[in-house]
Amino acid sequence: MTSSSASQQLFERALAVSPGGVNSPVRAFRAVGGTPIFMASGQGAWLTDVDGRRYVDLVGSWGPMLLGHAHPEVIAAVGAAASRGTSFGTPSEPEVLLAEEIVDRTSAEMVRMVSSGTEATMSAIRLARGFTGRDKIVKFAGCYHGHVDALLAEAGSGVVTLGLPETPGVPAHVTADTIVLPYNDRAAVEAAFAQHGDQIACIITEAAAGNMGVVPPEPGFNEFLSQTCAAHGALFVSDEVMTGFRVTRSGHWGLDGQVEGWAPDLVTYGKVMGGGFPAAAFGGRRDVMEQLAPSGPVYQAGTLSGNPIATTAGLTTLRLADAEAYARLDAASQQLRGLVADALTGAGVVHTLQNAGNMFSVFWGTDQPVTDFAGAQAQEAWRYKPFFHAMLDAGVYLPPSAFECWFVSAAHDDQALSRIAEALPAAARAAAQATPAN
Repeated sequence: MTSSSASQQLFERALAVSPGGVNSPVRAFRAVGGTPIFMASGQGAWLTDVDGRRYVDLVGSWGPMLLGHAHPEVIAAVGAAASRGTSFGTPSEPEVLLAEEIVDRTSAEMVRMVSSGTEATMSAIRLARGFTGRDKIVKFAGCYHGHVDALLAEAGSGVVTLGLPETPGVPAHVTADTIVLPYNDRAAVEAAFAQHGDQIACIITEAAAGNMGVVPPEPGFNEFLSQTCAAHGALFVSDEVMTGFRVTRSGHWGLDGQVEGWAPDLVTYGKVMGGGFPAAAFGGRRDVMEQLAPSGPVYQAGTLSGNPIATTAGLTTLRLADAEAYARLDAASQQLRGLVADALTGAGVVHTLQNAGNMFSVFWGTDQPVTDFAGAQAQEAWRYKPFFHAMLDAGVYLPPSAFECWFVSAAHDDQALSRIAEALPAAARAAAQATPAN
């Protein structure tokens, strides 16, 4: 396994001052073993660690780096914004411009800025409850909506990666009104509404699940959720923190809702819309959003919400994310998916590769479509550990978990893809030779 003397030293220092030595659990490499790699810089499709070693990056800061690292126009815009002041605690023009850009691209009629995806989903749930006067919410097993107490039940992402038990620190009464259903299961949704329909404030779902690996909604599933909510006076909340502005200029809604003619009542955004800075938003129907203070009685606030540097970075990123950028993203993703599938097949590794637009991941040890959390958990995730380290040794940085999706950027050119292609055969052989005990 790869080790880095400078990373090792930094990690030992971090362990003394931060729980687990990290500030977000999946970064700790617990699922793959070894020492977390500390990065010093990024440029385009590449990362450079504190020992000066370069890697093709397939994490992309977990999605935000749509254009690649340190895009010169984004850096220039951020520098200019910083020179004018880092935070005012007042309204400023960039937040208005970013809100207008989001409204122009999506179904949302109004948006409210926050600083993280967790804040966005927490606020959307509060607003849905305030608007409907109801308490119960429906979520799906394996979908992750940030570390909101009521939404951690059977969550994906780091919760499943680390094999954590059910949400210690979250009182039982907090999750008592959370109904957890299997993803893509229409019958379960119908049964929940038949029993609790007049008590359900909302359904919240990832527009395409990406935190148990990539599990796309079955055709028409999101439309079905929207229609079910409407029939029962509940709100449909689509979590596009990951997919928003990544899989199309309009997010995953551009792949299903815009085509099928429906829209979520509320939607959450993050990652890409911050351009690498802590920024997120929630938005939706005007009549729902106007229930937020100061227009209405549902309170939500944030000192750094709409920060001028973060909103400038996000606005610049979205303006640069034109049709050509998305074409490069999709082409790179398609080529990479083919390379991965060919290498694994050539090594005799049974697998299923699934994508939602240009996001994708591999499920190990199964050749059947994975449609829900149970299917994702049943994979041979132990094959990923040697695969991950073989790729890392060859200069390719993958998500340190089999339950996370892979991200490309518009900067992933032939050179970056060639590095990955060269690394894949040996990594595939390592996965083929893996055992549960290794």
